[in-house]
Amino acid sequence: MNNPSPFSFLQSLVTRFQPPAWLVDEGQQKLVLFLNHVLMQEKEAQNRLLRKKGSVVHVRWGLFALDLVITPAGLLDRAAPGAKPDLLLAVAAESPTVVLQSVMAGKAPPVKIEGDVQLAAELGWLADNLRWDVEEDLSRIIGDVPAHTLAGFARQALTGLRQFLAQAPVPPAPSGPVTVPPAPAPPKAAS
Repeated sequence: MNNPSPFSFLQSLVTRFQPPAWLVDEGQQKLVLFLNHVLMQEKEAQNRLLRKKGSVVHVRWGLFALDLVITPAGLLDRAAPGAKPDLLLAVAAESPTVVLQSVMAGKAPPVKIEGDVQLAAELGWLADNLRWDVEEDLSRIIGDVPAHTLAGFARQALTGLRQFLAQAPVPPAPSGPVTVPPAPAPPKAAS
């Protein structure tokens, strides 16, 4: 008897879902704000990015694409439409299940990297060393003790989810070279 993955519904939904342009735009802006929030918690991260100011990074996973430029402050902003990327980072795994299992196991999902090697090394350092201090942010809102308790519950839930995902079947990796679909055209601004 063939049991489908519990994430097969999620995978089929992601492959068919085409969000409206305004939602993509707003989501990308919120992602940039979040990344900058995390970067501002670590001065060394900003210093490392500052060395590559003006560089453009194109990040892609399936249909979702984002162009980021490194600002003179060592933070990130969305690049101008049509900006030539210095570095391409494309998540090679199309399956959300594979990506989620990799992330939950503490590993980076398979990524295709093309372009500026030094910029790729700086971003690799960030991926290895930069972490969001959720508990600290929560403590500013709800106080130290509730934040610590909530973070403890979240760590237990995360451990349980990791154990569950470790037992889930992994879809087979594609054989042969990895093909990355072309980036969709950027949404046009409303007049």
